[in-house]
Amino acid sequence: MTPARMKLPVIVATIIGSALALLSWSQTWFELELTDASAQGAGEAIAVPGSVASPALAALGLAGLALVAALAIAGPGIRIVLGVLEVVLGGCVLLAAGISIGDPVAAVAPAVTDATGVSGSGPTAELVAAAAATAWPAVAIVGGVLLVLAGIAVLVTGTRWPTSSRRYRAARLAEADDVAGHDAGGRPASDRAIDDWDELSRGDDPTADAEANTVAGPAGDVAAEAAPDSPRDTAPTTADASTPTHDDPVAGEGPSGPSR
Repeated sequence: MTPARMKLPVIVATIIGSALALLSWSQTWFELELTDASAQGAGEAIAVPGSVASPALAALGLAGLALVAALAIAGPGIRIVLGVLEVVLGGCVLLAAGISIGDPVAAVAPAVTDATGVSGSGPTAELVAAAAATAWPAVAIVGGVLLVLAGIAVLVTGTRWPTSSRRYRAARLAEADDVAGHDAGGRPASDRAIDDWDELSRGDDPTADAEANTVAGPAGDVAAEAAPDSPRDTAPTTADASTPTHDDPVAGEGPSGPSR
């Protein structure tokens, strides 16, 4: 698999590792038996959950899930930092689970204190007859290993992951605000609203001027269209008014005179 295609498997591995850590934290880790016959539940196995044996796993699992969201949107440089954090996170899961498995008596000490009222590492250890581990600590170990491997994969291939193909265009919000917040005269909308309220307080209609302008506009256009373009288009010329009209003389005849 090419490094460019490692993004999805790494994110899935991180989700699984974090989920395993959280799931094991909520399950039974040890079956505890006490030697004190007068203790609460003596003779019966006491279930010790992961929240008692290894309480840090809850925070580590939630941190792993938060890391998934960061990896999905981070750039190449930030992925290196997140990869280091994921390796450390997986190591902490392994450490927390390993400490409980390595010293089960210390891990179940809070449960012994709740059952007997005895506190202290020495006295509680004397009251523990047996502490049998279940499979859930091993599940937490698997989750930690997945987180470590996913973090290493981020460090190796994170800089070559494909970036988002979606292109974003910056919205010109400032210009939109200027257009929406000013009237035709350049006044802010807030000043115009104050003027309208002042006119209403005096008993005037703030829309009267706008209506007059709306009515006068078309009327002025009609008058302009009806007006003549120039005086010469309507006034007759001097030559046309002073020139008399005569009948055309008959061809071949002279001036008219008295008949003989």
